[in-house]
Amino acid sequence: MSKRLPRILGIDAGGTMTDTFLIDEQGRFIVGKAQTTAHDESIGFLASLADGLKYWDMAVEEGVPPLRTGIYSGTAMLNRLLERKGRRVGVIVSGGMEDCLRLERGIQTYLSYSYSDRLHLVTHHHNEPLVPRERIYGARGRMDVFGAEAIPLYEQEVYLAVEKLLDQQVEAIVVSLLFSYKNPAHERRVGEIAREVMNERGKDVPVYLSSSLYPVRQDLPRLNSTLMEAYAAEPSRKSLQSVRQCVRDHGGHFDLRVMASHGGTISMDAKELARTLISGPIGGIIGARYLGDQIGIKHLACSDIGGTSFDIALITEGEFEITQTPDVARFLLSMPLVRIDSVGAGTGSYVRINPTSNRIEVGPDSAGARIGMCWAQSGVDTVSITDCNVVLGYINPDFFLGGEITLDRERAIAAVAEQIAAPLGLDVYDAAQGVVELFEDHLRNVLLSKILGQGYTPAAYTLLSYGGGGPLHVAGYSDGLAFDDILVPAWAPGFSAFGCACGDYEYRFDKTLDLPLLPKADADRRQAITDAINAAWDELREQVRSEFAKSGVAAEAITYKPAVRMLYYGQLNALEVVSPAQRLEAAGDLALITQGFEDLYSRIYGLGARTPQFGYMIMGVVMSGTSVVEKPSLPSEPLAAPDAWCANALKGTRKVYYRSIWHDANIIDLEKLAAGSEIAGPAVVESPSSTMFVPPGRRARLDEHRIFHLSVRTAAQLKLAAA
Repeated sequence: MSKRLPRILGIDAGGTMTDTFLIDEQGRFIVGKAQTTAHDESIGFLASLADGLKYWDMAVEEGVPPLRTGIYSGTAMLNRLLERKGRRVGVIVSGGMEDCLRLERGIQTYLSYSYSDRLHLVTHHHNEPLVPRERIYGARGRMDVFGAEAIPLYEQEVYLAVEKLLDQQVEAIVVSLLFSYKNPAHERRVGEIAREVMNERGKDVPVYLSSSLYPVRQDLPRLNSTLMEAYAAEPSRKSLQSVRQCVRDHGGHFDLRVMASHGGTISMDAKELARTLISGPIGGIIGARYLGDQIGIKHLACSDIGGTSFDIALITEGEFEITQTPDVARFLLSMPLVRIDSVGAGTGSYVRINPTSNRIEVGPDSAGARIGMCWAQSGVDTVSITDCNVVLGYINPDFFLGGEITLDRERAIAAVAEQIAAPLGLDVYDAAQGVVELFEDHLRNVLLSKILGQGYTPAAYTLLSYGGGGPLHVAGYSDGLAFDDILVPAWAPGFSAFGCACGDYEYRFDKTLDLPLLPKADADRRQAITDAINAAWDELREQVRSEFAKSGVAAEAITYKPAVRMLYYGQLNALEVVSPAQRLEAAGDLALITQGFEDLYSRIYGLGARTPQFGYMIMGVVMSGTSVVEKPSLPSEPLAAPDAWCANALKGTRKVYYRSIWHDANIIDLEKLAAGSEIAGPAVVESPSSTMFVPPGRRARLDEHRIFHLSVRTAAQLKLAAA
């Protein structure tokens, strides 16, 4: 057989596993998997790549040179933030704001707290500031809310602040002044003074201006975002570059891109690298949208179960939601982020008995890459969800990661018996079953609340399940929810890496404007608004062009997508409206924008919620630029008979414990399973990178694209079965 020609590489370095997704010249793909190596992600990447290429009988040195494009997503930057291992940074703010990092905003101090903890102040605490108070200096001077200079900048205070910061051996200086997004003159002058002082002292410390990086409203999120660039993003370039260098050392000739928070991919040399802080889960959403486009599904409920978390997002009318002020690691940020809701519940989540209530608690901490007590070398001393799955027979202890890691079922049984079953007075198998049911009930409630909170029902969506734990638990957390369909890709463990490969090469920049468009605005006012929007678009278009230029992309190869963020006058939450034209040629063109807003608003909130009589507020503008890149194609295989799997893919049977009964489940080899196969539960579909459980009463059909369609069991069906 002729050698494959790998063309596209997607990488997802998660908290537990590193997945690689490789596509060849005919659209065929493989998934590689290895444990994440947080200290040096290039090690885990190389192991995962080698694991994937072995399915094509290729060495890394053979598989890398033919690649034309590669996209990376990882956790190095986020881990640096969580572990407080960033740069030694100094900060200059407006005089009087020196304690802003200690005081925070009220909402930031409560992020990640449960409702009960929010009610009792004694349980809450402030974030540990990334920069201590002694390295934060104020400089008086003030721009007002309209961008006019109210108080001149006290330059002598700036000189003194820079000198003191340099004396403290800072590695970077962040400048964030009030209302600098309206008028950056003071911030730019601070940057000039900093350069003067450094030139005199023979030092070279990078200076980060919030007005240059994130010219948007809300001072604390803007400061946090700029701080992330200096504290975590810039040091993380070295981690990213180690992966890029690893690719080049093995013959790669392409520039490895990174998945960004807005859903596009950017260069590792991008100015705003903090946008890649949360990149792994983003890939799954991008892959879901691409998959939906390919198979004609516009409404998807995306659910991703990894080793540490459960991530959910909705794709409605073929688009995902973007939030402008997301929170990450208990910090409010000012950057566009694909809306993803996460809970600390994954297959590696620890399971404990609360000594006060004597009730089972799952997470939020996790064994991560250490799996659980079923792995003797893990060093873990607390039961995890994976331990319970091993006890119940769902996971083959001799085939974890294709047999690369051998799990100890007896050790897992002993741990569950001691830590869970004995305190509750239960049989060990009933205890493990109870833990899994509690875990899946929690995921079901989170998923349902997300859908209902948007004003929809599960019947309006197709559920897409992926991640290493998705296929194993999807039947459980979808039980009783009447989804239109339930999809589980055969490559579910590497789906986020697949999504990275589906991402556009895209840069996006935002700018705050605050332009009221009232019903009685005359022609001159409308023309002034039109001119302001065009000027801001031109400014952002140039930023997009310059970022692409760093990677050698010609200006004529860029496709621009201008947009505005607007709301009804007096409301709080803006919607993003894509402009039908590249420029607004006349004041009358504003009607195109407002009509687009009206259409979008009515789709989300209903026709009766519109209030055009109040006028509009154009909060800001957006400019996105994309360049065409190669993307994967879905497999298309001939369909075999529904029962063809019996002859080729059946590996045998295994006892599994489900709803307090031991069942003989068919064990099926996913790699040998032909498209068209229909599997009735109880069954376990195994591959080296994942396990899918089909419980009694459910069926799974593998279509021509190698996507499983799991039958829907609604609440009505459950009641009928119980009767």
